[in-house]
Amino acid sequence: MTVDGTGTTLFGREHELRRLAALVESGRHRGGALVVRGEAGIGKSSLLRQARRDAVGHGLLVLAATGTEAEAQLPFAALHQLLRPVLGRAEDLPGPQRAALLAAFGMEQDAAPDLFLIALAVLNLLSEAAAATGALLLVEDAHWLDAPSAGALAFVARRLDSDPIVLLAAARDGYADGLGDLEQLRVERLDEAAADALLDVRAPGLDAAVRRRLLAEAAGNPLALVELPIAARRPGPDPLEPQWRPLTARLEEAFAARVSRLPEPAQALLLVAAVNDGDALAEVLDAAGGAGAAVTVDDLTPAVAAQLVDLGRATIRFRHPLMRSAIRQRAPLAQRLAAHAALAGVVRGQADRRVWHRAGACVGPDDDVADELEAAARHARSRGAMVTVLAALQRSGQLTVDPERSADRLLRAAGLAVELGRHDVVGGLLREAEGRGLSFTQQAQRLWIESSFGDGLRDPKTAPSALAEVAERVASEGERVPLAMRLLNSAALRCFWAEADETAGRRVVAVAESLPTAADDPDRLAILAFAAPVGRGSAVIDGLRGVSARAGADAQTLRLLGSAAVIIGAFDQAEAYCAASIPGLRAQARLGSLTRALAALAWCAAHQGDLNAGIPAAEEAARLALETSQPLFFGIARAAAAVMAALGGHPDRAAALAAEAEQRGVAAGVRPVLATAQLSRGRSALAEGRYADAYGELRRMHDPADPSFHVAMRCFALTDLVEAASHSGRRDEVAEVVSELEAEGRRTSSPALHAGLRYARAVLADDTGAEALFRAALNAETSRWPFSRARTQLAYGQWLRRQRRPVESRAPLRAARNTFDALGTAPWADRARQELRAAGEASRVRPTTGRDELTPQELQIAQLAAQGLTNREIGQALYLSHRTVSTHLHNIFPKLGITARSQLHTIVGDLTGW
Repeated sequence: MTVDGTGTTLFGREHELRRLAALVESGRHRGGALVVRGEAGIGKSSLLRQARRDAVGHGLLVLAATGTEAEAQLPFAALHQLLRPVLGRAEDLPGPQRAALLAAFGMEQDAAPDLFLIALAVLNLLSEAAAATGALLLVEDAHWLDAPSAGALAFVARRLDSDPIVLLAAARDGYADGLGDLEQLRVERLDEAAADALLDVRAPGLDAAVRRRLLAEAAGNPLALVELPIAARRPGPDPLEPQWRPLTARLEEAFAARVSRLPEPAQALLLVAAVNDGDALAEVLDAAGGAGAAVTVDDLTPAVAAQLVDLGRATIRFRHPLMRSAIRQRAPLAQRLAAHAALAGVVRGQADRRVWHRAGACVGPDDDVADELEAAARHARSRGAMVTVLAALQRSGQLTVDPERSADRLLRAAGLAVELGRHDVVGGLLREAEGRGLSFTQQAQRLWIESSFGDGLRDPKTAPSALAEVAERVASEGERVPLAMRLLNSAALRCFWAEADETAGRRVVAVAESLPTAADDPDRLAILAFAAPVGRGSAVIDGLRGVSARAGADAQTLRLLGSAAVIIGAFDQAEAYCAASIPGLRAQARLGSLTRALAALAWCAAHQGDLNAGIPAAEEAARLALETSQPLFFGIARAAAAVMAALGGHPDRAAALAAEAEQRGVAAGVRPVLATAQLSRGRSALAEGRYADAYGELRRMHDPADPSFHVAMRCFALTDLVEAASHSGRRDEVAEVVSELEAEGRRTSSPALHAGLRYARAVLADDTGAEALFRAALNAETSRWPFSRARTQLAYGQWLRRQRRPVESRAPLRAARNTFDALGTAPWADRARQELRAAGEASRVRPTTGRDELTPQELQIAQLAAQGLTNREIGQALYLSHRTVSTHLHNIFPKLGITARSQLHTIVGDLTGW
């Protein structure tokens, strides 16, 4: 038995209390997050009150907020409530973060801040506020948080490891809490002994039969053990009958019965309080008076005595959320509508609140309210509250009289839901829009929205040919080229991800090339690359040259160009475009696009053997893909990481990553993910010298019947296949694949494919022609392809040694060794050393660096610190608090054997090798 901070006795919660006490105590030194979850009335609030008491005892700063169903549409309402005591510290935030946070709270005008920039501002604000004492963040009824607040807190919660901040939230069973996959503490019903003890304290002297019935009906729920005895002693329906009703319903009925016995003025006040989206007592009094009831604060005395509400100096709060819902649900519709209308009049100076109350008072379509809701959506967008924009557009569409305007608003809401990853609501919005009757253009918009689902790649309605046909018709109707391009982009992506037949790809290309867009238009280049990476590879490369000649491309355009370059195998250009796009995307907090840029960069690096750039990019891309609901890019990031683990000589890690990527790829039928995972298996076998196994793994990528076959991906793995074949006695077998890819090489100027073909020709040639082909391969412009060049040098050195020319073999073998060392591709570096030894030249022991000791995030932080960035600047770039960056550097220094930040430049230069 424990007594919480309000004097309430807690029975049977020793385990939960110990867990929370330990978490709170740890908040003085390190962070953490926990969601306390259980059914209504199970005692979550009592546990949080005790946690608050513990925190005060430890001297922690305590910040608290409570989600309410009525405030769920008000953007950042809960976050503002939580941060109000420390908002003065916002002046110390970096300018963009300060502006974003204050704009979110409507305290400044700013250009539509991104939620993630707001969340980063919250993280840094809390980090500073908690620095001296530590902090406990308490969030009651997290299941009713407004979505922008929940998103920001989820972002913060995932980054608390190194800050002395503990987030403790309570959420009810049956509801999503919006906080993601945080650790949870389940609160179960009391056992028999604890239930007996609680009932004895709260309802002593009960008749034995009534007591048995109460214990049975309450079934260990603490709130029921407190409230059902009260209801049972009062006249009216027996709260214990019939037994089949859910316990929550019986508790709500008990509360409603308690309300029904109050004087009418008290009932009127409670109804207004129940539908209000705030807790201001003055609003409730004014609205109840405006609704026709003559009321004063004294009229609430009976409600306080009935233990339904608590009154503060200026506030009114229900003692339990079920009381609010019981009153609202059981009030007649006319009274609820009148209460909303009265509140709309009271809060007329607060446009966002007023419009939602006006909407709550509507009994049918109302264009005035619909227009106000659209204005509210624009205001929410300016504050970065995109989920609120979605809700406002949806309700605006529902209240719009004209069917075409209604459908337009609903389709805009559905398009935004796709952008936000809210696929759970898209279907309902589309069905609502279809019920209004759609014009052809609106049908095309609906089709584009449906095609945006990553998990519907094989839906015949959104097949590439079908999308291309609609795009062609849309474009023919006049000023609809942007919509046609969006449809074609979806079609092209489906061609690539799901490996559609070439006929579909040609159809998409034909429509794209018929539209009035420039040959080097970035959207057009991306469509051509994804729809026909081989057939239009040369056109894309020519277009990329044209774009490169122009300066001033924005971050999104650079990312798009990088994606196009990746697909056609121009990896050096792709790396340059993606790397150039990333700082801008970080600064703009466009984490969805940043995820894609990082995944593309990681993919390039995996093919280029650039582990120093690729490993941190893959790790960050995977983490952000989960945060931004992009499962395809999570799969690509993990598959690319698997390839790099293989290159670094870590077969177990490569296998685990490949398996994780394949789980995503198989479920969605995403061939590029499966092909990249297969490449990692082949490279792992090559790294371990298992050449026959490597050939078997890599040969699958060239079998059209295999799930890992992909017309573009196979072009980039030719060097690996030929290396495996040449060392396993399968030179004749591989000739067929080489011949197929020679034919593809006549259709495209893809640098990656032609590098592989040059390698294959030299390695597979007879001794009379091999040397000229090796020299031709090495004389090609490969300075920006160091891994590919080093593999050719290794093969050439091996050939020279076999020709009994050991002295001549040493130069290419030495060059290969040095490049492999610099890149960190240890298995290939060791092979070059073995060949050099056989050629009569000793090699120094492969230099050990701290690379393998650092986690991907530590490597990324070390690289940024070596560039001269401060901890705050690194934190802003990586969406971490500067204290987290400091903790990482504290761990990095001993791993690298250094003691000062100034030494990082030299050490990281050795890590990167350039």
